[in-house]
Amino acid sequence: MPHTRLQRSLRVTFVGMVANALLAAAKMVTGVAGHSHALVADGIESLADLLSSAIVWRGLVVAAAPADEDHPYGHGKAEPIAAAVVSTMLLLAAAGITAQAVRGIIEPHHGPSAYTLVVLIVVVVIKESLFHVVLREGARVESSAVRTDAWHHRSDAITSLAAGIGISVALIGGRGYEMADDVAAIVAAGIIAWNGWRLLRPSLDELMDASPNPAVADDIRKIATGTPGVARVEKCIVRKMGYHFFAEMHVEVEPQMTVQRAHQIAHQVKDKVRTQLPSVRDVLVHIEPAGQKRK
Repeated sequence: MPHTRLQRSLRVTFVGMVANALLAAAKMVTGVAGHSHALVADGIESLADLLSSAIVWRGLVVAAAPADEDHPYGHGKAEPIAAAVVSTMLLLAAAGITAQAVRGIIEPHHGPSAYTLVVLIVVVVIKESLFHVVLREGARVESSAVRTDAWHHRSDAITSLAAGIGISVALIGGRGYEMADDVAAIVAAGIIAWNGWRLLRPSLDELMDASPNPAVADDIRKIATGTPGVARVEKCIVRKMGYHFFAEMHVEVEPQMTVQRAHQIAHQVKDKVRTQLPSVRDVLVHIEPAGQKRK
C-alpha cells in the first residue's frame, strides 16, 4: 500500500514539474515581449513552483526509504520537511512579487500588450486543473507534501488571474493605467502569502509530533478493546511519520494475570492493530494492572 501511494505521489508530482517548466518559460518570454511586469513576476513564481515540486519529489522518495540503523523510525519526517520548505517558498515568492510590483508602480513603464491575456487564460485553465487533480491525489494518499504542492498550483492560478485582471484594466484604461497589473500582482501576493502560512502550520505540527486525525486513535482503541483479556485502554498516543502512524498504548489487564499471559495479550493487540490498520507501522503496548489509581 505505501509503495502504491509513493508511485501515485511521484507520478502526479512529475506531471506538475513538467507543466511548471513549460508555463514558466511561456509566461516569462511573453511577459518580457509584452511589457507586463505582472506576467514576468508570475513566470518567476512558476519557476518557484518547479523548484518546489522537485523538493516534494525528493521528499517523497526519502520519506519512503525503509528504516535503518541511524533512522530506526524510518525517514517519514522528510515529507513534512518538504512541505514546510515549499510553504516557505510560497511566502518568499509572495514577498518577491510584492517587491517587483511596488517597483513597477514607482517606475513608469510601457503598458502590457493584448496578446499576454491569451497566455494567461491558458495558464489559469491548466493550473486550476492541476490543482484539483493534485489535491485529490494528495487526499487519497494522505500526503501533506502533495497537498501543499496542489495549493502551490492554485496560488499560481491566482497570480495569473490577478495579472489578467490587471492587464485588462491597463488595456481598457490606456495611458495612466499601466500600474494596474502591478496592483493586481500585489493583491495576488497577499493571497499567496496567506496560503503559504496556512499550509506551513500543519507541516510544523507534524514535525513536532502533534496528534494526527483523532479517528486513527479511536480506531486503534476499538481494536485493542476488542482483544480478549484487555479490560480497558487507559491511554493511546499516535503520531504521524510520513505515510505511517506510530502508536503508544497503556492497556489494562487483570492484576492477577501472569507476565507471560500479559505479554501474549500485548502482542495480540499489536498484531491486530497492524493487520486491520496497514497505515500503522508499529504499536508499543504498555501493560498495567486494572483498577489501580494513578497520579
